[in-house]
Amino acid sequence: MKINLRVWRQKNPEIDGKMVDYQLDDVSEDMSFLEMLDVLNESLSVSGEEPVAFDHDCREGICGSCGVVINGIAHGPEVTTTCQLHMRSFADGDTIDVEPWRSGSFPVVKDLVVDRSSFDRIIQAGGYVSAPTGTAPDAHATPVPKKDADHAFDAATCIGCGACVAACPNGSAMLFTAAKITHLGLLPQGQPERDSRVIGMVDQHDAEGFGGCTQIGECTAACPKGIPLHTISRLNKDLLGALARGEG
Repeated sequence: MKINLRVWRQKNPEIDGKMVDYQLDDVSEDMSFLEMLDVLNESLSVSGEEPVAFDHDCREGICGSCGVVINGIAHGPEVTTTCQLHMRSFADGDTIDVEPWRSGSFPVVKDLVVDRSSFDRIIQAGGYVSAPTGTAPDAHATPVPKKDADHAFDAATCIGCGACVAACPNGSAMLFTAAKITHLGLLPQGQPERDSRVIGMVDQHDAEGFGGCTQIGECTAACPKGIPLHTISRLNKDLLGALARGEG
């Protein structure tokens, strides 16, 4: 396959970036998208040019660090992480635009790499879980209704990649925040700090400069783990309850 690439190049946060054209003439349809970028970087290194910087780690769709916008879509045309996207999703001769996540709360570090530490600060704002330590309890010691356990597990699959923010017209991170709040809020261990957690994390979300949620749904459509939109409704219910109880 021949692929025409238009890649965002930005040396550092202080310098304006721009799209740069590259052409690859021997791309296998079995390559992952990141393997294709590796091939590009090998050719750039051979020619004495600086390789394209991009984030990645596990390359198994687990860590969420590989996210980029491909042809205007977070993670590309398939509902998966960028590292699990394969070049068979494109056609010979295609032009592919590759950009970093676009959000004021995800400042560009270099090329396709953005600073997502705002997500870390949202999680930190949730505080701790005051569960007793010691030996592991029996699995059946604290019964959890199956419906709650299933919803909690669905929320806990969030990998914090940021696709929800990149896809949202408002630049909101409410799907991420809701997932992190929900998977603890549905379990017995998460009840003591439930109110303070939701208020602290939502306040931090807003302080980081993320936009407000208007339930458009682009976030869940782009989410590689399929976090459902009703997770945000559960967050809103928890938040209103906490405020009504005078926690805010």
